[in-house]
Amino acid sequence: MRSGSEMQRRSGPVTLRKQKTDKRDAAHILKLLVEGRFPRLWAPDREQRDLRQLVLHRHKLVMIRARVKNELQHLSLNKGMQRKRKLWSQAGLQLLRELPLKPWASCRREDLLGLLSMLHRQIEKLDGAVAQAAEDNPQAKLLMTQPGVGPNTALAFVLTIGDVRRFPRGKQVASYLGLIPREESSGGRQKLGAITKQGNRMLRSLLVEAAQVAVRCDAGLRKQYLHRCHQKPKAVAKVAIARKLAVRLYWMLRTHTAYPEIVRIESSSGLPLVVRHGG
Repeated sequence: MRSGSEMQRRSGPVTLRKQKTDKRDAAHILKLLVEGRFPRLWAPDREQRDLRQLVLHRHKLVMIRARVKNELQHLSLNKGMQRKRKLWSQAGLQLLRELPLKPWASCRREDLLGLLSMLHRQIEKLDGAVAQAAEDNPQAKLLMTQPGVGPNTALAFVLTIGDVRRFPRGKQVASYLGLIPREESSGGRQKLGAITKQGNRMLRSLLVEAAQVAVRCDAGLRKQYLHRCHQKPKAVAKVAIARKLAVRLYWMLRTHTAYPEIVRIESSSGLPLVVRHGG
């Protein structure tokens, strides 16, 4: 009876041999440099990087505020008070303060309410700064003509995408933002899974939020959203609309066309062929 090592020697290597390509890659890079064909990479300038910090800081504080609100909702639910969004009204907060709690639970409530108040003030200040920056940016101002797209989403999109000319097609923008399905194919069988979630997580989250507002204000997107809801779960439909919204914003920047003119172009016989091909 042959041993396992002998059988492996007779049957050949189990895995493919890994090859070193450092020398070949270096030669290819040198050739591109000599011929002047090395692709140029876009990099944001100092002002754009600083504005990115503004948008990111505001987004992080909003996430922290959401966690604080969830903790306060948990306290109210433990005492049988369920008011959902109404909990954040003046009457709801007053009822929350009047809930009879044990000493340490009461301390937790007061600390969370203090954090919530502080976060409200900080986010309000940052909202003003983001709105001013978006108003001063012509590209962000153009994107804000799309219903559902506010200063935060518009400015984040402009700062993340940068030079739109580096994306020949809208599909590449969706791939760059991680809004395309993950493919796991084998042989002749193609299997598509959840989105890749690659790229900028903050912008992807803002686009999904903007899509939820856009479906209420944009008749075309609402029709597509309802059609998707008949076939897929609502969460999947929201992501699909977010992808369509991202492609539309890309074409608005690429063609310097505002809403609703971009919708008319999408449905005409000229640019829509390019839009459909790219989207």
